[in-house]
Amino acid sequence: MAQDVGIPKSANATAARTGTTMEIPAYSSNGESPADLEALKKAVSAWRQGAVAKSNAKVPPRKERFSTWSDLEVPDVLTPVDMRAEYMQSLGLPGEYPFTRGVQPTMYRSRLWTMRMFAGFGTPEQTNERFHYLLREGQTGLSTAFDFPTLMGYDSDSPRALGEVGMCGVAVDTLRDMEILFDKIPLGEVTTSMTINGPAIVLLAFYIALADTRGIARDKIGGTVQNDCLKEFIAQHAWLVPPRPAMRVVTDMIEFCSKEVPRWNTVSISGYHIREAGATAAQELAFTIADGIGYVESCRERGLDVDDFAPRLSFFFDVHNDFFEEIAKFRAARRLWARLMKERFGAKKADSMKLRTHAQTAGVSLTAQQPYNNVVRVALQALAAVLGGTQSLHTNSLDETYALPTEEAVTIALRTQQIIAEESGVASTIDPLGGAYFIEDLTNRLEAQAIDYIDRIDEMGGMVSAIEKGYPQREIAASAYRFQRQLEANEKVMIGVNGYVAQSEDAKIPLLKIDEEVQKKQLANLAAVKAKRDANRVKGALEAVRVASKNPPGSAGSNLMPPIIEAAKAYCTQQEICDVLRDVFGTYTDPAEF
Repeated sequence: MAQDVGIPKSANATAARTGTTMEIPAYSSNGESPADLEALKKAVSAWRQGAVAKSNAKVPPRKERFSTWSDLEVPDVLTPVDMRAEYMQSLGLPGEYPFTRGVQPTMYRSRLWTMRMFAGFGTPEQTNERFHYLLREGQTGLSTAFDFPTLMGYDSDSPRALGEVGMCGVAVDTLRDMEILFDKIPLGEVTTSMTINGPAIVLLAFYIALADTRGIARDKIGGTVQNDCLKEFIAQHAWLVPPRPAMRVVTDMIEFCSKEVPRWNTVSISGYHIREAGATAAQELAFTIADGIGYVESCRERGLDVDDFAPRLSFFFDVHNDFFEEIAKFRAARRLWARLMKERFGAKKADSMKLRTHAQTAGVSLTAQQPYNNVVRVALQALAAVLGGTQSLHTNSLDETYALPTEEAVTIALRTQQIIAEESGVASTIDPLGGAYFIEDLTNRLEAQAIDYIDRIDEMGGMVSAIEKGYPQREIAASAYRFQRQLEANEKVMIGVNGYVAQSEDAKIPLLKIDEEVQKKQLANLAAVKAKRDANRVKGALEAVRVASKNPPGSAGSNLMPPIIEAAKAYCTQQEICDVLRDVFGTYTDPAEF
């Protein structure tokens, strides 16, 4: 249950929580006197009745109603009259609480964001080649996409994997696959992100085991494992075990890594998939932050000190079509998380209050119609992410509505980031849009909406209970339905879909095709590993995992990471380990929600 010590409130948020609350007022950039503000208020009123009214009489507004992609009302103009607050309270300086203007003092003036292109297909050998290609082309971090069987905790030789091996990402069954995947890649120098959730503990164990066998100290390896079980139950539905044991597994990983792998981001708390499922910007913000609260509370219940693990919680946000709304979302997220960590959880370290985030352009915004338009969409979304202050960025490829990206398409996507970084000038100053009236107004309104959602989730007993009640799932479904209705009514326009539709929809773009031989090769490799390994060692390692699983969480010998790392070194397969967890913790079926 959430602690009732009060979440700071926006000026426009309704007070739904008891206890100490703190107003989040709007921002006034120039410190205008009351007389100045009153004069400005009269001038704005006269302007609306005069110049605006005359203009509208001649040329009526293009739309009856202007709103963001998430359907927030967009005002025609904002002035200091609408922005009343102290600068330091609402914005602060870059790198300082409440981190609205960024988590680093110098942001991109010192170091650009990490260009981390999502990559993975076919066999580990094929993905290793793509990794090396991207690094040669200027990518600065690795991001691994796994195929569907791997995401679900099944091996390539499982009947459930038939036809799916290597199709939507790389197949990884054992430590041997991890050895091939990261061949000739210096794990101590390049950070690696792994997009996997239910079986995340197994894939992280493979990675740590690989570092161990290479003689790389655990405190030298850095990266991120997504490991966000809560958003799976909310949006993506690729889970391994039910919600409560899943939280135990995540907490084990946070506890272990905070001591053994201190440079590793143990959870990438992911709004991306929540947004892709149809959430608004405010819902993405709210449910992501609420998931983060859930992980912090779980760790505190385990007895962990917030300042020991919070600095290695990271976030992952979508960057959708509405340029200013997305920028404001990043700013609101940083401020809200900082205040929560400081005031609700008593964090003392500044690093515990910093919301560090990866971002990815919106896959759901890509269209099969006129696919070259996707290059423009991605460029605008990437620019919004940079202006919003992201620490890491993936840009989607133009062909991803058809297939995994070709080498040419992924190069264009990477070049998009490099052009923004080197040619646009936006990386030369810190938070260039800070103080803009519209940006600060949107930031306040998104934060206020998010706080209202978080209050409701707290009243339900926290995010796990809210998920079990189906609350976030219903809210997202309703938003997705509302947007689809707006699209069908032409209230929202997507170029090539319901506006400026081409006469011919023949894409004529090159596509990446996965050879059917991939599955045969992967099965042969897996069979070879099973034939060579020590069967008794495998049996003993899996039994150790079972024993740890049955021990009460937090008790001696209960942390799952050490025995799973040893199981990885014994070349136990991912499914063999996951089957133990499924057997002990049970499986989960999503309840129908209407």
